[in-house]
Amino acid sequence: MAEDGGNKPLREIAKAFEDLALTVNSQDDSLLAVAPFSHACTLVSPLFGCLGIAFKFAERDYVAKVKDLCDASSSISTLQAVLEQDIQAKTVQKPGSHTRNLLRVKRGLDMVKVLFEHIILTEGDSLKDAASNAYSQVFAPYHGWAIRKAVAAGMYALPTKAQLLRKLNEDENTAKVYMQSYVTSVDAVVRNVDKLYLSKDLGIDW
Repeated sequence: MAEDGGNKPLREIAKAFEDLALTVNSQDDSLLAVAPFSHACTLVSPLFGCLGIAFKFAERDYVAKVKDLCDASSSISTLQAVLEQDIQAKTVQKPGSHTRNLLRVKRGLDMVKVLFEHIILTEGDSLKDAASNAYSQVFAPYHGWAIRKAVAAGMYALPTKAQLLRKLNEDENTAKVYMQSYVTSVDAVVRNVDKLYLSKDLGIDW
């Protein structure tokens, strides 16, 4: 992502997920709409690109699945309806199903959350520990040996924290504020999605 004095992606992400969290916290769980959810998820996409080759697989996978949800939002109103439609069609775990894609998008949001948590708490300019921990915690359990090995190799090409902040057009202090906002807000959103899967007896570890 090119640096641009007027582009503040971290602030856009924080605001979008604050709005989603407000919806989750103030309304019935089933009312989380696909359109604003998928739009907020598109704002997260550039972050994977900022992390370089280590997360190239995640960027490609995440972007494709978010696009599927964006497309679905024109005909399906809520996340609950997404799951119910696939349950009825018996396509929940079928590759390409909206329910399967939503679960993987949620995992991408989780990865960024853990990454931000580590960045906020970690001193120094290296992102390696933060990124390695986020990958190990969220993605690694679902990946085969070849992908895990490729990601480990790519960790040596991560940008520094200073380089990442320049791409995001933030200094360390403002970045931490917006990262913390995302962490807090996305936690409510992710718990909402998990609860939805568990309420339908679909599980979240597949």
